[in-house]
Amino acid sequence: MTEELRFDDRVAIVTGAGGGLGRAHALLLASRGAKVVVNDIDRPGTDGRTPAAVVCAEIEAAGGTAVPVDVSVAAPAAGAAVVQSALDAFGRIDIIVNNAGIVRDRSFAKMSEQEITEVLDVHLLGSLRLTQAAWPHLVQAGYGRVIVTTSVAGLFGNFGQANYSSAKAGLVGLGRTLAIEGARKGIKVNIISPGAATPMTAAQLPEEMHEAMSPDRVSTMVGYLAHETCSVTGEIFFAVAGRYARDIIIETEGYTNTEATIEDIAANLEQIMDTRHWSIPSESLALPQV
Repeated sequence: MTEELRFDDRVAIVTGAGGGLGRAHALLLASRGAKVVVNDIDRPGTDGRTPAAVVCAEIEAAGGTAVPVDVSVAAPAAGAAVVQSALDAFGRIDIIVNNAGIVRDRSFAKMSEQEITEVLDVHLLGSLRLTQAAWPHLVQAGYGRVIVTTSVAGLFGNFGQANYSSAKAGLVGLGRTLAIEGARKGIKVNIISPGAATPMTAAQLPEEMHEAMSPDRVSTMVGYLAHETCSVTGEIFFAVAGRYARDIIIETEGYTNTEATIEDIAANLEQIMDTRHWSIPSESLALPQV
């Protein structure tokens, strides 16, 4: 029997953890022994409890340990506040799961400035600021696991989601850069591209797909990426309905002509786009070894 991968004595911060994917991530990590900082917006429900407080109560009822932090990661000082809450409660930080997100879908021609900034503030700047606030503590400890959340929209585009796609594509750049900067410091950073039926997405999915696309089936990949045995960094992983795959950015062999004209490009476009021969540029960068 394979030994259970546990998180005893590890401290994890999970943003957007009051429901959907974040809740599933937080519950899984806590069930394996992690102490979890559950972050979500400060919006009490009908029973007076915030989403984060409800999830913390679930974790504690199951025998786990968790504290809520009720603040939107969109606020400029929120990242530092969440990190300080983790340090105050548990004295350390080991794992960061940047999951918080919103959608403000509209066609690009009609998208407002507010709809652009709100989405960028939560997804991209929220992840960047929180991770930056935690980074010195990870560096000092010589250990860390950081996960950022992209999407198929960020990787491939999607109609009506120019703001969301831009933020999610930016997170790929953030994750890959942090993987390079963290490599010598014992910090592994990876990117998850999830698909799940959540309060944010369920209405867009056929009802018969809701069970198959349970958030739990994404959290298993997140759990591995958060574990000390995780052997990869700087990678993008697709996780939907029990299917797990690696997303890669490739470069074709292309066409070489140091004196190329516009006409040469036009004449050789088929060779430039030919995917029969390709490489993965990130592999040639040779990440420094830890």
